[in-house]
Amino acid sequence: MVALAGVRITNLADRLADRTGLGEAVFGGILLGAATSLSGIVTSLTAATDGLASLAVSNAIGGIAAQTTFLVIADLIYQRVNLEHAAADANNMLMAALLMLLVSLPLAAAYAPEVAFFGIHPVSVLLFVVYLFGTRAAVLLKDRPMWHPQRTVDTRPDEPDDAAANRRSLTYMIVFFVLLSLVLAACGFAIARAGAVISESLGISQTVVGALMTAVATSLPELVTTLAAVRRGALQLAVGGIIGGNTFDVLFLSLSDAAYRDGSIYHAMTEADGLMMVGAIVITAILLMGLILRERRGIGFEGLAILATYFGLVAIQVSIG
Repeated sequence: MVALAGVRITNLADRLADRTGLGEAVFGGILLGAATSLSGIVTSLTAATDGLASLAVSNAIGGIAAQTTFLVIADLIYQRVNLEHAAADANNMLMAALLMLLVSLPLAAAYAPEVAFFGIHPVSVLLFVVYLFGTRAAVLLKDRPMWHPQRTVDTRPDEPDDAAANRRSLTYMIVFFVLLSLVLAACGFAIARAGAVISESLGISQTVVGALMTAVATSLPELVTTLAAVRRGALQLAVGGIIGGNTFDVLFLSLSDAAYRDGSIYHAMTEADGLMMVGAIVITAILLMGLILRERRGIGFEGLAILATYFGLVAIQVSIG
């Protein structure tokens, strides 16, 4: 269900990006990223409500690491040129920087004194404020860019397909987009319940289940949408959907903190959860370097480095868990 809904919602997102004039990078980074993250949100919320703090946190952060690795898979499929080179866009770089900032905040909260107002840590509120500032800046950057990446023969700019965008009414596309998003959210509830049972029955740590199982399962929309977008030639949508989905995933922590009633969820994290946060920052930093340097051929240094970092994290988590 998650995979099938992901394919359909990508096609809609590409047309809506053209129809609304927001562009692939902005629409993918904000709206598509939020929609494909709904299954993950419900998974983390359900886990936090059940008192499974580590599962809630690792599901959110593990999804960020897994989804960024999906870009390397898409890069391997898009064999014409390096994906980060072809999809060069200032908005994608801005959202990558925003993502690193967002992940740094809960990591800092975990090592700061435990403070909570009505059971909610101040960082949970700050995450929403920073996210709203970043998304507003992304929209303004789309309308009034201060610089542009160097155009090359391999660059694939975002060029609206008016014929495809106008085949259906705007109202129909928006309603269908919302319905598909709700399907993804419903799937997230089932995945969270399954993850909790697996952790308890098999004696596997919540961090391992969250980072390697529920996170990957709820990240299937991002994998499907990324591959579908690359196949359609909507490269900015592919990269923007991953980075935007990752920034939205950090907000899982804010909502999970509100749902977790045994204090601050950041102080209920394990060291393994903190390591996943560091890994997510490192992987995003590598991706941002790739977007800036823009190698032309192959998956580039960033693809190899992301794969090595992700599988290194997986090996460490399995050895700890």
